[in-house]
Parts: sequence; structure tokens; C-alpha cells
Amino acid sequence: MCSQAPEAAMSTHISAVRGPLIWFRDDPFLVGRDDAFVHESDGLLICEDGIITAAGDYNALRDRLPEGVEPVHYPDHVITAGFIDTHTHYVQTGIIAAFGSQLIDWLNRYTFVEEQRFSDADYARQVASSFCDELLRNGTTTALTFCAVYPSRWTRCSRRRPGAPCGSPPARSSWTATPRRPARHPALRLRGLQSPAGAVARQGPQPVRHHAPLRPTSTPEQLEAAGTLWREHPEALVHTHVSENTGEISWVRSLFPRQQGYLDVYDHFGLLGRGAVLAHGVHLTGRERDRCAETGTAVSHCPTSNLFLGSGLFHVHDAKDPKRPMYVGLGTDIGAGTSFSLLATMNEAYKVAELSNYPLDSVKAFFLATLGSAQAMGIDDKVGSLEPGHEADFVVLDPKATPLLAQRTSRVSDIEELLFVLAVMGDDRAVRATYVNGVLAHDRDHASA
Repeated sequence: MCSQAPEAAMSTHISAVRGPLIWFRDDPFLVGRDDAFVHESDGLLICEDGIITAAGDYNALRDRLPEGVEPVHYPDHVITAGFIDTHTHYVQTGIIAAFGSQLIDWLNRYTFVEEQRFSDADYARQVASSFCDELLRNGTTTALTFCAVYPSRWTRCSRRRPGAPCGSPPARSSWTATPRRPARHPALRLRGLQSPAGAVARQGPQPVRHHAPLRPTSTPEQLEAAGTLWREHPEALVHTHVSENTGEISWVRSLFPRQQGYLDVYDHFGLLGRGAVLAHGVHLTGRERDRCAETGTAVSHCPTSNLFLGSGLFHVHDAKDPKRPMYVGLGTDIGAGTSFSLLATMNEAYKVAELSNYPLDSVKAFFLATLGSAQAMGIDDKVGSLEPGHEADFVVLDPKATPLLAQRTSRVSDIEELLFVLAVMGDDRAVRATYVNGVLAHDRDHASA
């Protein structure tokens, strides 16, 4: 457990961990590896009141440890910034691995039916608790997640506070709602949309704000209301979907024949820009990618769900083209996504990139799951890195978590190979510990406690 400075000496909470550290200072898709990637083979991370105050070589920083603070030592592990999931659905936790054909069929057979169960507050609370436990168990400390259309369910998972027991909700969740069939969800009118943003105004500054955007299967009035709300609350995040499936794109065109395409529907109603996170983007055209780059609109790459539903292959090399780079993060997209693990998501992202003749190396994959995802959400000044000044959210990975993983990692020659093996072979078992705001939130070896 992290140590705390004596109360008589200071009122702040100071904790520290020691072990191999990795983090990012820049985007490795755009700058050289050495300018983007930091690796300390024997590092020290010092946290004060939930904020990282020092990160670097242990011998260089050890004298900065206050008396009585002993770092938790994780030798032969890898300590990285906490994983950030830029697209998931807490209300679809119960339908992971539900057999279906493609997107629209899957939505009709499972999603719409399951989400109606969240009118029951007790059921919503039960699923939310399980969902948050899974996030922490998989090393995810920030998640951008959809809920159901029932307004009270937006708050079933709340901000985790320092010192809360293991299994508590993670540090940040931005709740969003999206009626796939608007005529059946009249509650999300402008009046209903104002509720979450109004709550933010009462609570004061939060790392992630709340917003309730609608996808283009909504009415023009709903989309207009969402755009109005975002203009009134520009600090909010817009979270929705775009160009996931070819059938869906045709559907959108039939609903909005005057717009040039799926993305243009959002553009028309003022729903593109910095702080807009659009899931999938599998079939974005070159012109649409240019528009995303121009406006600062981010895309969440969700490889496990795109493969599961046969939606297509996201071309990360096109999205990160240095001539007009987009913000891109990784998303699990539970429940069409098949794993809460962002390690497993990196594995699938690598395979999707290979099918596009683009070798996605481990440095870029880990960037997408940490600082890249933070940049996509516009919170990279707060999370996604171990740079001093960031919130002390980090995960400890165990390269010896399974016998096969231990055998394979014993042969690696450098940190990049080690990270690649973790990305391809790792899952929740490789998450030794998860820290939120400098406090141990999940301990794999003492989970039952």
C-alpha cells in the first residue's frame, strides 16, 4: 500500500512507486520516437494529493522522498499511465458476446432490448458497479461511456475520490445518451438534454463534463438541440458514432438527403470540433478525414467491435497522416467490443493495421491507449502521461502474469519488444495494480480483500 507522510509533518498525502516507467511527451506518429517516448528502467514516481510531482530515474529523485515515505517497489514490471477508453457502453455490459449478424441487426436484437432494463434503478446500479470494477481490473482509469436514455442513470457511476476502497468507480466517466430510434425516446428533448450540463454547472469544474449528443438517426430538432446545448456549454464533450457500417451510412443518407454524408450531418448542426469524440470512423472518406483534422474532431478506434460485427477496417495510418493528422484514441466499445482490456484492444488494432499494410508498433499502440486517447478527449493536460502536473493515474503491468507470458518476455531484447508482447498476449491478468489519484484502486493479488 502507498505510504503517507506523518500527519504532524504535513497535511498532504504523499505516495510513491518505484519500477520501470514508460510514458509519452508527444505523438510518435508525428515526431521521432526519442522525442515522444520516455523509458526509465529504474524509475521513481512521486505523487502528492493525487498529482504527480516527480517522475524519472530513481537514483536522481530518491532524495526528494519525504522522511517516512517508502515507495512501493514493482521490480520487473512496467508502470505506465492509466489506460483511457474513448468509447464504451456501460449499459451493454450484459450483452458482450451476443451472437448477431451486422450492426443494425445486432442493435435491434440485443441493444435496444437490454437498454430498456435500465429503467430499473437497482439494475442500473448493479451493472454500473460491475462495469467500474472491470475497468479498474483492466487498468482503465478514464472512460468515455454511453448510458441509457433514462436521465437518472447518467449518475450511477460517480467520480472516484482519493482513498476510496478498491472496486470504487474510476476517476472519470463522461455520461452520454444516444437514442438510436428517436421516435421511441421522446425524453431526450432539449429540456432533458439540459439536465446533465446543468448538474456540471452546480458541481463546479470536473476533468470531464457531461453532454448528450444524438446520432443522425435522430430528428433534426434533436440534433439542433444538441448543437445548441454544446454552444451553451463548450466545456462539454460530444460523444457519438460515425461511419461504423456501410448499411448505417446508407440509412443516414436516406434520413438526411440534403447533407453530403454522415459526418456532414454533425457538421451541419454544429457538432464537430475540439471535444467531439466520434466512435469508429471506419468508412470516413478522405474529405471527411480532412474535415475532422481541420475542426479538431477526434475518432475512437474500436477494433474489437468492428471485427466482431464485420463493420470494416479502420485505417489508422490515414487518420494519423502527418500532412493532416486527426486525434485518435482507442475504444473498447463494450458490448459489441469483446473485451474491457485495452491491451487486448491494442492486439486487435495491430491486426487491423496489418491488414491495411501498416505495421503498428508497440510505442504507437501504447500511445493510442494513453496520451493519444487523452488528446482525443481534450484532457491531455490532466491525464494520459506520467509528466509532473498530471493526475496520478497509472497502471502496473506484470510481464510474468502467466507461464506463457513469462516464457516469452524472458526472451525480449528491449522495452519496445516487451511492450509489444504485452500488447499481443496481455489481458486483465497482466494488470498487477491500478492506481487512481495516487491511491491503490485495484490489486490483482489481493482482489478478494
